[in-house]
Parts: sequence; C-alpha cells; structure tokens
Amino acid sequence: MTFAQAAAAEIAAGIDDMYDAFLAGDQQRFDTHLDPDVTTWETHLPGPLRTRAELDEYRARRDAAGQRPRLAVLAPRDKRIDVWEDFGVARYELVAQLGPDDEPEITRVTDVVRRVDGRWVIVHHHAELVREPVGAA
Repeated sequence: MTFAQAAAAEIAAGIDDMYDAFLAGDQQRFDTHLDPDVTTWETHLPGPLRTRAELDEYRARRDAAGQRPRLAVLAPRDKRIDVWEDFGVARYELVAQLGPDDEPEITRVTDVVRRVDGRWVIVHHHAELVREPVGAA
C-alpha cells in the first residue's frame, strides 16, 4: 500500500468516526477531527464560520433553543480522497435521515484536511444540500 492509499484510508476512517460521534452525541470526539481554525461553510449554517470557536458559539445558541438535530442516519458514501504529503481533500455525499420512514437528504461535502502531529484534521469543511435528487435531469 502506498503512502497516499494508507493516508486516504486514515482520512476515510476519521470521517466515518466523526459522523458516528455526531450520532452518539459525543461532541468532544467529533471535535477531535476539526482543526481549531477550521472554516465551516454549510447550506444550513449562518454565514461562514471561520473558527471552531465560532462553530461552538453557533452550537451553543442552537442547543439552547432545543434545535439539536436527532438523526437515525448520518452516513458518508462514495468517498473520493486524494492526498499530497501532509494535505488531502475528501469529497463525498452525506446521507441524513430523521427516521426510517423519512426521505433521506443528500449533502455534497468537501473536506480539506492536513496532518498535524500524525493525525488528519479538517481545516475546511464545505457542505451543500442537494435540492433535487442525485441524478435528476
């Protein structure tokens, strides 16, 4: 296995663990996958959030309002990951589903990662909700 293949497998495992942590409600474990200066741009979030501190402020407001999402499914699929030395880019679709009978939402995600102290962390996260079914004309 090449360095790039091994690194891509580590990044993929980190992405899977991050979403498992979200489903488990384990914000501390989730945050181990984020750089302190991570930028977070998502369709449903206000503005771009330019640091993890700004993300934490948003989370505190959301949670105080009782709006923390509770999902049955939150799973990345169709990952494509490229690595160049200490940097990488992961692109994938994220499937979110409230309950087993609810229609899933699909989000296109791009994560830029870098290796810090031997661990891959996300330095930029961009997620865009797909408004029409994937594959629609």
